Amino acid sequence: MADPRRQNKILRYKPPSTDTNPTLEDPTPDYMNLLGMIFSMCGLMLKLKWCAWIAVYCSFISFANSRSSEDTKQMMSSFMLSISAVVMSYLQNPQPMSPPW
Repeated sequence: MADPRRQNKILRYKPPSTDTNPTLEDPTPDYMNLLGMIFSMCGLMLKLKWCAWIAVYCSFISFANSRSSEDTKQMMSSFMLSISAVVMSYLQNPQPMSPPW
């Protein structure tokens, strides 16, 4: 029994390049990374616990939506900054977080 597939019709998959079609580039990880850093700095400087927690949330979203080929140094620095914002805000004031309103 022979292989029914035609060898001349087999094409290897190549992902579409973002150079020819810039709409395929997803800016969500970059925006979440930037928001995470902004909220981390607000959490550190203003001692707002909810800002620090939002920074952690943004860092997780940035990590989850990133591609494996992207640079992880910036993402890890944003994540560590948000974790340090949470830790420092609870070290300075260990009481539970009060709602922002």
